[in-house]
Amino acid sequence: MTALASFYPWLKAFHIISIVAWMAGMFYLPRLFVYHCAAPAGSAQSETFKVMERRLLRAIINPAMIATWLFGLALLGTGVIDWSMGFMYVKLALVLVMSGIHGMLARDRRAFAEDRNRHSARYYRTLNEVPTVLLVAIVILIVVKPF
Repeated sequence: MTALASFYPWLKAFHIISIVAWMAGMFYLPRLFVYHCAAPAGSAQSETFKVMERRLLRAIINPAMIATWLFGLALLGTGVIDWSMGFMYVKLALVLVMSGIHGMLARDRRAFAEDRNRHSARYYRTLNEVPTVLLVAIVILIVVKPF
């Protein structure tokens, strides 16, 4: 065990809080994109969506993802994780996928900001389900530890 091990409960608590904030944003941003698709470029409605999307990403989603990673890495540094169990490797892979989805959403937000979105509302409705599926899989892996 390392010196960080004594902080394990606090690190875990802040990791969970960060995850909740990150996932809330990851669920909401694609939903905003669904509605933004229906707003004509340059309209007052489109401009309002741009502000909402930028603030959500910069004030909530990005900091929450960074905090999730930092607290998660700190948890790994406690030495509490049993690396002989395969679930942790799959969980980390899924978190990387979630981070990739985050990057895709950030790219799409920039496209909306520049009035050059190329995706349909249906695309964003479908994309909106991906973080949910990933979250369910990650939680099951970390709680059940199936392998």
